[in-house]
Amino acid sequence: MTTHEIELKALMLASLEGDAAAHRALLERLSSRLRAYYKGKLARVGRSAAEAEDLVQEAVLAVHFKRHTYDPAEPLTPWVHAIARYKLIDFLRRTRTSRADVPIEEADAIMAHDDNVGAESSYDVRRLMERLPKNMRCSIEAVKLDGLSIAQAAVRCGISEPGVKVNIHRGLKALATLIGRETRT
Repeated sequence: MTTHEIELKALMLASLEGDAAAHRALLERLSSRLRAYYKGKLARVGRSAAEAEDLVQEAVLAVHFKRHTYDPAEPLTPWVHAIARYKLIDFLRRTRTSRADVPIEEADAIMAHDDNVGAESSYDVRRLMERLPKNMRCSIEAVKLDGLSIAQAAVRCGISEPGVKVNIHRGLKALATLIGRETRT
């Protein structure tokens, strides 16, 4: 973890405990980071600093109102970055910005994946996996994530081999449904 991440996370944890000063400090620090992020992204598509400022306010409000969804066991920066990225995507959709509006030499830089996508994805997968029943989650983690055989997974999860197979099949189907619901909201 970087020093910046440690400081921001400490402020977030204090904020969640009810420390109003820490909450203000967190939002101020996030505002400056988000401002730089949005200005850079929007400048590449010929958008104004005022629009970046609007996005900063939207993202800071989202962090404020969604802070109860933050998992203290996870890094803070990917969580904030996911919010910021979704706000940017929503803004670009609302204002009808598309690849056609972006200069060709800038398209990859603007529309490219952000550095935190991997961390966000693992956070999202972990969060969705937690919604599955224990045996389904154990079976999927053992076979699909940890690379164990069906027999090894059965031992680890304390269920039969056919049970592992059924749990994986049903669990992956349930995850696909959960992902479909989240992308629609």
